[in-house]
Amino acid sequence: MSELVTGDAVVLGLRPAKLPSRALALAIDLVVVWTVFILVSIGLTVATVTLDEAASAAIAVATFLLVLVGGPIAVETLSHGRSLGKLACGLRVVRDDGGPIRFRHALVRGAMGVVEILMTLGVVASIASLVSARGRRLGDVFAGTLVVRERVPAGRGVAVPPPPPWLVGRFAALDLSAVPDELWLAIRQYLTRMNQLDAEVGWSMATRLSGELAARTGVPVPEGVPAAAYLAGVVNERQARDARRVLAAAQRVSPEVAGPPVEGQSGAGGVRAASGPMEWVAPVIPANPGASGVSGTDGSAVRTPGTGFAPPA
Repeated sequence: MSELVTGDAVVLGLRPAKLPSRALALAIDLVVVWTVFILVSIGLTVATVTLDEAASAAIAVATFLLVLVGGPIAVETLSHGRSLGKLACGLRVVRDDGGPIRFRHALVRGAMGVVEILMTLGVVASIASLVSARGRRLGDVFAGTLVVRERVPAGRGVAVPPPPPWLVGRFAALDLSAVPDELWLAIRQYLTRMNQLDAEVGWSMATRLSGELAARTGVPVPEGVPAAAYLAGVVNERQARDARRVLAAAQRVSPEVAGPPVEGQSGAGGVRAASGPMEWVAPVIPANPGASGVSGTDGSAVRTPGTGFAPPA
């Protein structure tokens, strides 16, 4: 599998699309575009039947450029690289560094597509894709883009490392509504691969991501908290909020699932709800986040798993 590497030497979990899937997506797009082109051409022919031959030819050229060239460019720009065919096949056009494409990328791809797809019936594009190690056609090479697969099997996912215990719950008051999905994705990719990076590269990457995240939340990074630990703590807070929303929605739909609390399991130790043979126990959060473990039922110390983050001095 060819992996995508950013300019900061971070390996992204994206897989370049192969020729068969790209060809299928292109076929779908061409069917849609040519259908629109034919319908628009028929309508314009009827509407301009009284015009002379030169005017009709100019309108035909303008229709070709607007529909067959401008249409795909506009769709890729507005959808950030997902046309109808790519959406159906689970593909997406991204920059070489994994970011979303912009108008200039779509413009270069569209202009080159006229030559290597429309004028040569896709022969040039197919040969270039077969020769390229990452399946890129000439338009991708000149635009600095890559078509990747968005649908990855669930079993290939890598878990984000947990934050250090002394940061659990510290970011509960943060407003995360302004953080875009692209930044969350970059942070998750960094956290899952930070142990594979060079120390200096990892530090610079964490510093940049934490600065962007702090700018989006409006709260600066707490003093004395390492950038990587800060990112892990905020991601953990977002996951906790998502889990609480899902649980609350499930309880509203099926309130009988969460029966009355069992005596002796309320308060700081968590809430235990039972319904028949199944029961759910909320995660136990230690009262002292700085502690290295929690006490067991017999009073003995139970150590928590390591996180890879060291507490501040």
